[in-house]
Amino acid sequence: MAFQMPFRFADKSTPPSMDSRARQSKMMEYDQPLVWVTLLLMLLGMVMVYSASISLPDSPKFANYVRWQNTYFLQRQAMFIVVSLLAGLFVFRIRVCDLQKAAPYLFIGTLVLLVMVLIPGLGVVVNGGRRWLSLKVINVQPSELMKVVAVLYAADYTVRKQEYMHKLTKGFMPMAAAVGFVGLLLLLEPDLGAFGVIVCIAMGILFLGGINAIWFGGIGAVLVVIFGSIIALSKFRRERYFAYLNPWEEDNALNKAYQLTHSLIAFGRGEIFGVGLGGSVEKLHYLPEAHTDFLLAVIGEELGLAGVLVVIALFYWLIKRAFDIGRQAIAIDQTFAGLTAKGIGIWIGVQTFINMGVNLGLLPTKGLTLPLMSYGGTGVVINCIGLAILLRIDYENRVLMRGGRL
Repeated sequence: MAFQMPFRFADKSTPPSMDSRARQSKMMEYDQPLVWVTLLLMLLGMVMVYSASISLPDSPKFANYVRWQNTYFLQRQAMFIVVSLLAGLFVFRIRVCDLQKAAPYLFIGTLVLLVMVLIPGLGVVVNGGRRWLSLKVINVQPSELMKVVAVLYAADYTVRKQEYMHKLTKGFMPMAAAVGFVGLLLLLEPDLGAFGVIVCIAMGILFLGGINAIWFGGIGAVLVVIFGSIIALSKFRRERYFAYLNPWEEDNALNKAYQLTHSLIAFGRGEIFGVGLGGSVEKLHYLPEAHTDFLLAVIGEELGLAGVLVVIALFYWLIKRAFDIGRQAIAIDQTFAGLTAKGIGIWIGVQTFINMGVNLGLLPTKGLTLPLMSYGGTGVVINCIGLAILLRIDYENRVLMRGGRL
């Protein structure tokens, strides 16, 4: 009787099984680097939020959080990330064509939420701005939802009105009216930063969709005048702008430019490699909103220039990948998907640039968070939903390029 080994050595010439090939093919349908970069940014953000917020319970403003010790914001951010991932998984299962059909209704629904924010008793006032709706457990910020909805609506509008893109009245004006109404609601909150991001999203998608270049340039100039007028006519914004121009003047450094000067001090202390994780001094009640709008300053202080460059590189890759996915979609005649992907890239890119510019003193102080990283429930969830849509577009690109069906 022939002797048989109880096991068999793998033969390199043996082809993989059908199940193995199926699993490998299934994995190839997902953009794994996009998923990992997104998770890395969120996890790094959670670590830095914990570091930036660890001393907040010592402040009278956050006295109610003492019972949570120093982990209140860490636990909340971890919960937000879990909810974000679940929301992302749900949205990923929605076909892009269904998102296109839903875009106008989502836009109208979000407009209703923005109106509700302005109603006393419904809208919640925080730090002088009425921007939130209370759901008891958390406060929801409709302006964050409007960013991703603006991407979908602008992409759908551009596809539907493609033949009128070279005409002012039929091509641009209806979209301008819609964005203008959104802007009016946001300025009443007030939230100039969110309005600026949404304008950039809409204008960027219209430009990519083929709007007349002359009209685009003229409209861009008009928008610059409008935003300049909004700043000039508001005493608070005007004072903040002049403080930004000369932040180290004594009165400015102690008042309107207080956040900016302490942000710059944080970057200066960090030098090349930082003072070490958890070693920030500026987060100890010197730098307001260190865990939200000025998280990058804490990163700069604790992880140094090296840490900031890593964050910039990750965001650069993410934005470039969004435009690559959009270009692939347009190449296979999926115009809505392509414009949506590029719109998500514009949204993440503009908001990241503004937040980093404010932290570094390149732009006047504005209340915009760092996408995926700053503390905040609505912001993280909406960012994750936007990237889930991007992942879905890439998934459909891969299926269609292989000749498959959705």
